[in-house]
Formats: sequence, C-alpha cells, structure tokens
Amino acid sequence: MSRRVTALFASGLALSFLAFLAIGFAGRGQPVPRPEPFGPFKVPHGTVRDHGAKGDGCTDDWQAVQNAVNAGNGPTVFPHGTYRISKPVLVNLNKAGFAALRGDGTARIVMAGEGPAFKFVGTHTGTADPKTVGAQVWNERMPSVEGLEIVGEHDKANGIEAAGTMQLTVSKVLIRKCFHGIHLTARNRNVLVSDCHIYENRGVGVYLDNVNLHQINVTGSHISYCDLGGVVARAGQVRNLHITGCDIESNHGANGPPTANVLIDSTGGSNAEVAITGCTVQHNHNAPGSANIRIKGPSVTKANGTDELRDGHVTITGNVLSDVKVNVHLDHARGVVMTGNTCWTAYEHNVLVENCAAVTIGPNNFDRNPRYASEERPETANDLVFRNSTDCVLTGFTVSRVRAAPAAVTLDTCDRFNVTNVTILDSDAVGLLLKDVSRSRVSGCLIRDDRPRTKSLAVKAGGGRANMIVDNYFGRPSEIPTGVGLVERNYDGNKP
Repeated sequence: MSRRVTALFASGLALSFLAFLAIGFAGRGQPVPRPEPFGPFKVPHGTVRDHGAKGDGCTDDWQAVQNAVNAGNGPTVFPHGTYRISKPVLVNLNKAGFAALRGDGTARIVMAGEGPAFKFVGTHTGTADPKTVGAQVWNERMPSVEGLEIVGEHDKANGIEAAGTMQLTVSKVLIRKCFHGIHLTARNRNVLVSDCHIYENRGVGVYLDNVNLHQINVTGSHISYCDLGGVVARAGQVRNLHITGCDIESNHGANGPPTANVLIDSTGGSNAEVAITGCTVQHNHNAPGSANIRIKGPSVTKANGTDELRDGHVTITGNVLSDVKVNVHLDHARGVVMTGNTCWTAYEHNVLVENCAAVTIGPNNFDRNPRYASEERPETANDLVFRNSTDCVLTGFTVSRVRAAPAAVTLDTCDRFNVTNVTILDSDAVGLLLKDVSRSRVSGCLIRDDRPRTKSLAVKAGGGRANMIVDNYFGRPSEIPTGVGLVERNYDGNKP
C-alpha cells in the first residue's frame, strides 16, 4: 500500500472516530461544557511591536505600549529590545480585564517620565473574604508583570504602582535607578512579589505606602541599595506581611533620614502580623540611624475596649543580621518573637527594645567572631538594651565579647522580665546590668569573663525591688545591693 493511501486511510479513521464521539455525546443530550463568558473572545494580538513599538531605545514607545494594553485581548508581550516611554502606561483593569505584561528577560523598559512605568488600577474595594469580592473583580484578578527590566531615567520615575488590585503578581522583574521600585497604594489584596531584583533605587524597594493591604508575600528576591528602605510599610493598615528567603542589603542612603532594610512603621496607621524568616539582612553601618529590622509605633488607630496602641504579632526567625547601627530595633511594639537568628557587627546595639511589652528573645547567637576582626571595630558595641518595657522573656541566647558598651545586656526601667538560661561571656564592663528593674527574675544564667586581668562585673544592679536573682553561675564579682529582692544560690566560679 502506498504512503499516500496509508495517510488517507488514517485520516479517514480519525474523522470517523471524531464523528462517532460527536454522535455519542449528542445522543446523550449532554452539551460540551463551555467556559464562563467573560466577554467577547478576541484573538491574541501578538506583541507591542504589532502596535507600533520600535524597541530601539530612542523612539518614545509609550503610545504603542498603551495601545497594546488597551486592546485587552491577551498578554502584552515585549520582545527583545529597549522600550523608552515618556509617561505611565495605565492598566485600567476594569476596561482591560485580564492583564499580563510579559518578557523573557531580554526586554528593557526605560521610564523617561515622572511616575510609574506601569500603573495598575482595579476596582476591588473588599477584603480577602470571597464574599466581599465583586463579580467584576474576577475579570481583573491576578494582573501580572513578569520577565521585564524597568530602568528609571527621570528623577521621579517609579517602577510599578498598584491600587485596587486583587492578586497582583510580580515575578522575575528587575527594577533599578527608579525612585520607588514597587509602590502599593490605597487598597490591595493578596499580593505576590517573587524572584525579583529591586536594586539601586533612590526611594523604597517595596513600598506599602499608607495602603490597606492584607496578605502580601515577598519571597526569593534581592532588594538592595535603595536609599529610603528595602521593604517599608508606613501608615495605612497592613496585615499578613511575609518576607521570606530574601537578600535585603544596604537600603540606607548615606545622607538620608533614618530607615531600615525592613521597616514596619505604625505611627501613622496600624501595621501588624508580620513574619521575617530565612533572610540575609545586612548593611550599612555608615548611614545614620540605620537598622536591619525596625518595628515602630505607636499606632494612631484605637481598638474597642482598650487603650493599647502597640501593634505586633511579629516573628523574626532564622535570619542573618549584621553591619548596621542596630540589628533589631523595636519601639512601641507588642507580641514580638525573635529566635534562631545570628547577629553581629552592630555598631550601637544588636537588639534595642524600647517601650514594648510581651517581647520574647529566644535562642539567638550574638557572637563577636574573631574571624570578622576587620569588621568588628573597637567601637562596635554589639550589646542588647531593653528600656521602659514590661512582660518580656529573655531565654537561651548567647552573647559574647561585647565592647564599647556599659554592659552586654542592659535592662533599664523594666518590669516583669524573666531572664533564664542566658550565656554572657568575656564582655567588657558588666555582663548583666539591672537599672530600676522590678518584679523580675534572673535564673540559670552563665555569666563569665575569663580574660586575663579583666575587671568586669558579672551583674550590677541599682534601684528596683521584688526581684529574684537565683541559681546562676557568676564567674566574676557582682554588685547587687540589698533591697532589690531575693539573691541566693548564685555560684561564684572564682571561689574553690
């Protein structure tokens, strides 16, 4: 049998089989399922070049890109090239419907005008509860940007801005030399930022700017060298912020205002329920007021039935923190847990806790490693300070070789602290300094300084009352006046 006859025979069999299936389904009276109608079907339009974009880095491609977005009939695709735009491309989700801006990593967007290169505007006014999501929002859901580079050429150029969106997804995007990288305003829900490089911007890397936003994940991203902060939530109402597996470094301008690599600031709103886990967060000690993580209050939003204005429910776990003025700064916060972190090269404090309540500092490592001698200058303090705070637990951590500080660990005007199983080694001046501390307990701690000719004290106390300092191992003399509470069964390791 010839090849042609064989091919015709096979085609006939295939057609007969399809006809059989069609008759069978018709006989059963079961119509073929059709997708839910979201509007008239449109043939995908190809790429921005099909709408006139040149991608030569010289031509203003704004109108062509805007036309491609307005067509609203498939993803807006950017082939290899440099697309210069002079003003923001508006993605009006209520008109465009499903929206996706895509590249394969070879397209660059140069924002030569003021404002964001891409501005997403949606109509979502509800919460994350499905019952509050309007039907039209499901035609706007999950707008995305993927595989593009955005470069700012204007002093006030931003990367991406979003308001009123549901499930905004930004992935594999590089944003550099802009003012703000990703700027979230007004109201958004369920935001994902993943696998991005947000690098060398003059403002904030990921900015939650006076926004009402619940559920945002920032994962697997490199956010560095942004002058006004790395990930910043300021004012607004933010809940369920997860920062995981990121490298966040040197987001402090040398001449800018004090900020942080991660800054949660509730002084103009209410921001809480934050997890910062598995990140490297480091640098820059040369910037005034720099911090790796700063949680700041009080909130301006009052809750029914209480005068408490301190937000919280924050976990800081499994991070690598170094080379700033303060590694972790908590001010007017409540319900913060810090555990499993390694911290060093803190020029002022490894941990500074002020005006806080219900803070738990668990097993962490605050070591001055001799292998980092080139970083650990004589003025690098590395101490831990707790001031004007209550109801805190300090347990199971190690702090060693603190220099240029009054004490390795200081409790100043604190109440109802439980300090247990803490190890303080080879530190200048005082191991544990208690100033006006009341109704607190220090037990099971190892405080030693075995350096030759050292003159340090294990514990120094002044003021306060109703404390227990019991069952500790002190390898140096202590100064604990009568009247501070019960002091007994503390072993002096220098005595036989």
